[in-house]
Amino acid sequence: MDVFNEGDSKRQVPPMLQKILYYDVQITKRFVENALKTTALRSLRNHAKFLEVSCHGIVWLAGWLSFIWFFNNKDLYQLQVNMFFALILDIVIIAVIKAIVRRRRPIPMNKLLAVGPDKFSFPSGHASRAVMIAFILIYLDPVSMFLYPPIMAWATAVCVSRVVSERHYILDVLAGAGIGVLEGLFMSLIWFSQSTSVSILSTISDEKLDGGEYHV
Repeated sequence: MDVFNEGDSKRQVPPMLQKILYYDVQITKRFVENALKTTALRSLRNHAKFLEVSCHGIVWLAGWLSFIWFFNNKDLYQLQVNMFFALILDIVIIAVIKAIVRRRRPIPMNKLLAVGPDKFSFPSGHASRAVMIAFILIYLDPVSMFLYPPIMAWATAVCVSRVVSERHYILDVLAGAGIGVLEGLFMSLIWFSQSTSVSILSTISDEKLDGGEYHV
């Protein structure tokens, strides 16, 4: 079974890994077939594009930079800096792993489905990012507990939609979610303090913080 890029013909895949990948493909295919018979899961496929954009790395980076720039609130500095660093960390880790593994994305059963420019599948960056963001907002810098259910629902919907929309295999999403948890745990170890966050933001822009040279 060929689950790697065409240029990887010389790569020797261990028999055990081949077997795992084979079962992953078969289980994913059955899951998608059954999911399309279920109204709730079929709706995720219909909204897959929205969910994909809602957790896209570029969208989050651009949006978060805008959030940092326009919301000058000392209570937000720590979350702003730590989340920005976490987003960069996630993008780098996923890009490196994808470049090493180079597993192909699934071939959609519906040939009309868009494949997209990113042809590598393992691990799912959307899954890792969604889980990491949820981890930070719930455990590291908790938002209101009333927001916990929608955050968890969004992260879960993003992960499941990646399989239902045939953008990833189940193993890709599970690995991505696991990486997201590890990234969250890593951030808990290096979590920047309020004073450090203020220093970082003041270095980036004097105009951003009270007391900066050009502050008005």
